Amino acid sequence: MATQGSRRHVYLLLLVSGVLVSLSISIEWPVPYQRFPSRPRANPYCKAGVIPFCPTGLPSGKVPIPHLDTDVIEVFAMKAPVWEFKFGDLLAKFNIIHDAIGFRNTQTGLNYTMEWYELFQLFNCTFPHLLANDSLTWCNQGALCIYEGIDDKHWAENGTLVKVAEMTGKQFNEFGKWLETDNNTGIYYETWTVEEKPGGKLWFDSYDCASFVLRAFDKLGDLGAKFNSSVHLNYTRIHLYADEPVYLGNATVIFGPAGNKTLAADIIDFYRKFQSHQTFPNLIKSLVEAAMEIWTDRKFYLFYNFEYWFLPMRYPYVKLTYYESQLPKTKDTTLRYKNKSN
Repeated sequence: MATQGSRRHVYLLLLVSGVLVSLSISIEWPVPYQRFPSRPRANPYCKAGVIPFCPTGLPSGKVPIPHLDTDVIEVFAMKAPVWEFKFGDLLAKFNIIHDAIGFRNTQTGLNYTMEWYELFQLFNCTFPHLLANDSLTWCNQGALCIYEGIDDKHWAENGTLVKVAEMTGKQFNEFGKWLETDNNTGIYYETWTVEEKPGGKLWFDSYDCASFVLRAFDKLGDLGAKFNSSVHLNYTRIHLYADEPVYLGNATVIFGPAGNKTLAADIIDFYRKFQSHQTFPNLIKSLVEAAMEIWTDRKFYLFYNFEYWFLPMRYPYVKLTYYESQLPKTKDTTLRYKNKSN
């Protein structure tokens, strides 16, 4: 993760009457994740797909009832393979792991599981839907799911279930306030970590299930939770590598009445290859074509904070890594990463 943001000038490319024009704008790297005053309603077009979001969860990510200040609450890190319901433990062999947190009140015996993940499943958050009129619709929201109980057997046998910390009921109640704010203001799911090169300058940071756990652990450390520093945990990241990104604008600037038709057509053609609602053979063919475009044309259109960016791709282009993160110390902690490539 980047330790210090910096500002650079990138160029907004416009095609005006066949002439390429550059407009200099100031950009902070990494681009800050945009938060909102409150969570907006989801587009009614968007559907969760095979598995509904948080089917047994407490209403609207409601934080559990307050605990007594003197209660002792255990904190657990929990991991399982992504899409386990469909592929079993297959993706675990590639270190593609979903992360969650468990809490157990030792006085009352109440257990809770907390996960932050996609409202409409991963593919829908990563790529837009191309509608019949060749317009793009994004179903990109993530949210907190809280439900009673911890399925010990599931997490322990299929991934990881390990106690990482203890905290008081008073600290948990303060943590609950942070949870509600974090969930209501951070709505976008961001799949990609975009860097200049492995370990190089960070352009865009991911915002996913793993980053939720890291944020939550960091907050717990600030609140005084006591972590077991002997526990070592790794987190999945999917990287894109690119030279300095080029800001293109939002949907109105690109696709609106006064938009750039050439650029709009190229973005639509790029995302056309990532449509999940097609036959499996066609999907494989489209994904191969997309990979060739990324590798040979060195281009990728990124959608971040509901704005479009052009990524001038560079070797190794795309890479999955499995990062080790140190558990935070009590107070004033910074989560640090050590690269453990897959």
